[in-house]
Amino acid sequence: MLFDSLPRPAVKVAPGVAHLPGWLDIDQQRALVEEFRETARAYSGTPMGMYKPQLKSGQMSVFQLHVGRFWHYGSYRYVNNIEGTQVPPMPGSLAGLAPAALRAAASVSAELEPWVEGYVPQMALINYYPPGSAMGMHVDDFEESEAPVISLSIGDEALFRMGNTDNRNKPWDDIMACSGDLIVFGGPKRFAYHGIVRVDDGTLPEGCGLREGRINITIRQVDAAPRTPE
Repeated sequence: MLFDSLPRPAVKVAPGVAHLPGWLDIDQQRALVEEFRETARAYSGTPMGMYKPQLKSGQMSVFQLHVGRFWHYGSYRYVNNIEGTQVPPMPGSLAGLAPAALRAAASVSAELEPWVEGYVPQMALINYYPPGSAMGMHVDDFEESEAPVISLSIGDEALFRMGNTDNRNKPWDDIMACSGDLIVFGGPKRFAYHGIVRVDDGTLPEGCGLREGRINITIRQVDAAPRTPE
């Protein structure tokens, strides 16, 4: 890890954007990687398997696995099953981490506080970035809810770029997302353009569960007014 000898305090990057370095310890990182590796294996070869989405602009360089809900690019909507295969359930590990992550982020950026009580983590998107991959600037506006997006990084360091809500142009805030880091964005930045400019190969810490590349886990509330489980 390139930045393990430098102090990395929690920072408010912009109104509604909090960066908490090292929020997940190495054991938590490894456990999540192992859990999602097993999920990916269990659903391999099914419509819910991990895959590289084909967009109008071309095929993504990133592999995606959906849990809780599946975003169907073809119909441009969230679905619960495809061709009779149910989406993998939202795991208790992430459902348990989400409230603590949002609470921690709100202590850094007050604009996130209104969502701390009542936040319901309904789905997570697990992106695997192989060496040499990236993700262009985009907006996460598929959800009905305006609740914050909770993002966890595991593996190689990546340059995360947070832009503005109007277009992909400057001003930008660049964040070096290292293994174990938590980034939460919401409030005035919930629908801001953002992306991964690059992944720095060979920078992952030993014991995180990966040999190469990077996993990014984004947890979302999908429905505007979801019902909590009874």
